[in-house]
Amino acid sequence: MKIKPDDHEAWNNRGIALGNLGRYEEAIASFDEALKIKPDDPETLHYRELALAYLMKSELEKQINTYDQLLNSNPNDHEKWGTKAYFLYLLGRYEEAILSYNKSLEILPNNANSYFNKACIYSLQENIDLAIENLKQAINLDCKYLEEAKTDTDFDKIRHDSRFINLIHQSDSP
Repeated sequence: MKIKPDDHEAWNNRGIALGNLGRYEEAIASFDEALKIKPDDPETLHYRELALAYLMKSELEKQINTYDQLLNSNPNDHEKWGTKAYFLYLLGRYEEAILSYNKSLEILPNNANSYFNKACIYSLQENIDLAIENLKQAINLDCKYLEEAKTDTDFDKIRHDSRFINLIHQSDSP
């Protein structure tokens, strides 16, 4: 069966069908063809974004599996634990991410980045005590995290807390 090259609806439906089959790259290509014909179609834009999100999730899952294999052969690589943790964080798998950051910290206890990222996760979970505790640790190890905390949106849920306010404004006093 051949698609009429100028049929927006056919390209869109083809993209939906491919997406349902898990063939996200091909689905995105079909949506792109539909958008060439009808650039502002909200339905096509919506389905394209969904396919892209599923593709990204699929790729992150593959990366996590790759890092699991790498860590099986070298479990003492703190950077690989940190990278795996970051991928887990992106997928919203926060508890697993924290466990991976903890493994990284077992290997390199003064890793400010791991503490900062744990603080971000705890903040997203609205666990203020652990967010503040880990953020303090990160700032004590590397003061750049003080500035980062001021603008990182992961802390938006705890910005109102007096402990957070006091911590990020500690350098504002003369």
